[in-house]
Amino acid sequence: MGEPPKLLVQGLSKVFGGRRDGRVEAIASLDLTVNTGEFVTVIGPSGSGKSTLFNIIAGIEQPTSGVIAIDGDSSAQRAGKVGYMLQQPLLLPWRSVEENVMLGLDVRRVPRRQALAQARELLKRFGLAEFAQHYPATLSGGMRQRVALLRTVLFNHSFMLLDEPFGALDALTRLSLQMWLLDLWQSFHSSVLFITHDVREAILLSDRIYVLSARPARVLRVVEVDLPRPRRPEQLALEQAVTLEQELIALLLKEQKL
Repeated sequence: MGEPPKLLVQGLSKVFGGRRDGRVEAIASLDLTVNTGEFVTVIGPSGSGKSTLFNIIAGIEQPTSGVIAIDGDSSAQRAGKVGYMLQQPLLLPWRSVEENVMLGLDVRRVPRRQALAQARELLKRFGLAEFAQHYPATLSGGMRQRVALLRTVLFNHSFMLLDEPFGALDALTRLSLQMWLLDLWQSFHSSVLFITHDVREAILLSDRIYVLSARPARVLRVVEVDLPRPRRPEQLALEQAVTLEQELIALLLKEQKL
């Protein structure tokens, strides 16, 4: 038998509340797979349960039913098995860049000298060494996102959940970070599950795209992105990319009206 997928989600459902306080079905019978080394993106209407899905995978919430297996392990103890980055960088303002990057290692009680060495090596490798002693308040929005991404990588670069990390950035900074993320992903051979509302971003980054319905979230369509790697922004002008973008936008607009 071959190795199990990095992530396997089968028949996942999540219901909040009960009969007395109102029952909300967030996710209904959802299946999803991320193979080792894949970059997989989830898109869907606002409020469709994407962040709830990520919270369940990360172990922050538990499903109502279904199976979530990471590296073949379907136990309920998933905390610490993924690196999880939210849209906001959430850097600690009293810690320097290098201290923010090593935060996950501090939580895991890695010896400080070892954690510091790893953080400095990562900052040097990805061109941020000169900012190691800076504090978050002195950084641009794009730079703060870079620091938050490296913190996520250092916590667990094997499997990362990235919940719309570039949503608040301007178009040029966003494009720069997209290419930077692809370089980082390829360097570590990471498995990534990514949320975005930007269809073009999904096409540029992904091996595969899951399109979710409006709440309760179900998988409407699974798309394999057949563009060669390494990816470049100009590939978005190719006929196949433009056609795929139009199809996905039409699907999302139809679903948003429901």
